[in-house]
Amino acid sequence: MNPLEERIGYKFRNSLLLAEALTHSSISLERKNYPFDNQRLEFLGDAVLQLVVTEHLYLLFPDFSEGRLTKLRTRIVSRAGLKNHASAIGIGGHLMMGRGEDASGGRTRASTLSDAFESLVGAIYLDGGYAETRDFILRETEAAFALIAAEPEEINPKGRLQELLQAIAPSAPLYEVMDQTGPEHQKHFECRVVWESIELARGSGRSKKQAEVEAATAALEARKWEPPSTPATSASRPSRSVIKKTPLSPK
Repeated sequence: MNPLEERIGYKFRNSLLLAEALTHSSISLERKNYPFDNQRLEFLGDAVLQLVVTEHLYLLFPDFSEGRLTKLRTRIVSRAGLKNHASAIGIGGHLMMGRGEDASGGRTRASTLSDAFESLVGAIYLDGGYAETRDFILRETEAAFALIAAEPEEINPKGRLQELLQAIAPSAPLYEVMDQTGPEHQKHFECRVVWESIELARGSGRSKKQAEVEAATAALEARKWEPPSTPATSASRPSRSVIKKTPLSPK
């Protein structure tokens, strides 16, 4: 069994499909009349990958809208996401490519790795069918799906708050625990979120994480970084010159 086959847990019936999936188009520049490269398999694999990820997200989040599901899918099938999946299985070391492409860092290039991962998906689909391909994709994206299930982007107020604030200034919001009460098994935390010496809001919860999320949610509603005359809309992007700092209350 090929070392890559051992790593991905799939044995090809037609080994030529695996060879095709691992052949970069640059090889034809040095070997005239080379029989194939992985571009056609990449085209097929992209479609199969989109279907599998879309289906899984559809079942995982039955209440999410089409727009929210699309954004979540992008986190898995983006070029950066596919590069991570390709790197995890070490596909770069198995690629056949021209010497020039190899010398210029082709084995670690994001576009090359993401294309190769899609090509491998396409090859498995042609060799073993949809069920085998689906199993492979879900195995390799299990960690990404677990992260999304734990904290979907659209219900991540801390991430949204940081995105908005860092569009104004590079500093990130800081979360500080102001108080904790109750017995060890039933703690209650109060937290505040501070940015550029401004206390944006406070929140409370049964864990520090819950209190931080509540603080971020309250900050998104209060929008204290905006001037009083500016309507509080998600499209607002005030410049730093309009931020009015107010003294923090004592801890």
